[in-house]
Amino acid sequence: MTYQPKSDFLRIIVERGFLADCTDLQGLDEAMLKGPITGYIGFDLTATSLHIGNLVQIMLLRWLQKTGNRPITLMGGGTTKVGDPSGKDEMRKIISVDQINANADGIRTVFANYISYGDGPTDSPLVNNAEWLDKLGYIDFLRDIGKHFTINRLLAFDSVKSRLDREQALSFIEFNYMLLQAYDYLELYRRHGCVLQMGGSDQWGNIVSGADLIRRVDAGEAYGLTTPLVTRADGKKMGKSADGAVWLNEERMSSYEFWQWWRNVDDSDVAKFLKLFTELPVDECNRLGALDGAEINSAKVILANEVTTLCRGADAAASAEATAREVFEKGGTGDDLPTLTLSAADIGDGISIVQLFARSGLAKSGKDAKRLIAEGGARMNDAALSEAGLMIGQVDLAEPIKLSAGKKRHALVVLEG
Repeated sequence: MTYQPKSDFLRIIVERGFLADCTDLQGLDEAMLKGPITGYIGFDLTATSLHIGNLVQIMLLRWLQKTGNRPITLMGGGTTKVGDPSGKDEMRKIISVDQINANADGIRTVFANYISYGDGPTDSPLVNNAEWLDKLGYIDFLRDIGKHFTINRLLAFDSVKSRLDREQALSFIEFNYMLLQAYDYLELYRRHGCVLQMGGSDQWGNIVSGADLIRRVDAGEAYGLTTPLVTRADGKKMGKSADGAVWLNEERMSSYEFWQWWRNVDDSDVAKFLKLFTELPVDECNRLGALDGAEINSAKVILANEVTTLCRGADAAASAEATAREVFEKGGTGDDLPTLTLSAADIGDGISIVQLFARSGLAKSGKDAKRLIAEGGARMNDAALSEAGLMIGQVDLAEPIKLSAGKKRHALVVLEG
């Protein structure tokens, strides 16, 4: 990069590794130096919680607000009814309106931990694109907006081209998604003076189209900015673990499990993740990431505490660390472990250890639990398990049972009452 930004926001995100591409970096920098701007990122409402793959975008909005600008978290109540084809191999399932609204409520609770909402000059307004998309007249939309897009250009978008190159179906409803996202940007420009759209690198074509639409329709100046695809040391995308998504909401994943995910990242990811997902100074992030041996583990604890504090609160981070210390250093059970609570009726004449591993979430299925036991990776109260046919009765649950899958994943089983 030859141009070195001078505005606080761009200088910080370049230094911390957030920037992949920008439609006009110098122009955006000069606009930000003149005064606060409004920027947005859109989030489709496909689940009740976002996962850590969305954290780069959330932190980007947080830095925008912390540097005196106004962020908009655009809830995709309208676009979720269509489905973004970017990075997908098949059409998304159609979600009911009631479920979309429920998902919006769950997702908004996470944003409130990172971003200030309200009516102040840098507060984020609550915006849902269903406000305008649900009212669109199809013929009017085609005439007023569709005329600015050519099929040739849409077919050249990576999100479309990659699907067609792999000979995978792309529905007409998905094909419209790109027009709707561009129209979102135009509406936010008109309603909120928004001049910046941000997103992941897979959104580049959609973002450029939105900025171009504003220039064509309203002769306005608008910018686009994307972040790089963040991968882990093993090459896998952020957001997933061996057991599924790493969710941001407490209801989908306990704070202990969330904390543990960050505590167990690869040594080589520590510096990068500290810069992206915490607010520690860059020099400190680099210092911690350069530690080796046993010392790098202390850096991972700092990473886990900093990320969990932002996402779940300081109390959740402290509790998770205390539980980890109790479990790993003292051999105890800890108070914050994921817990499976069973009633006497659930147990009946006895419940198999295989069922306990599956129902506690330590195994994906009974078959997975049997494999775990056969391979020597399952423990009960820190003792190795070798018999998949073991039955657990009510008397065995007079005290909580600690189950372990490998060295890092644990759960408690308790009897109700």
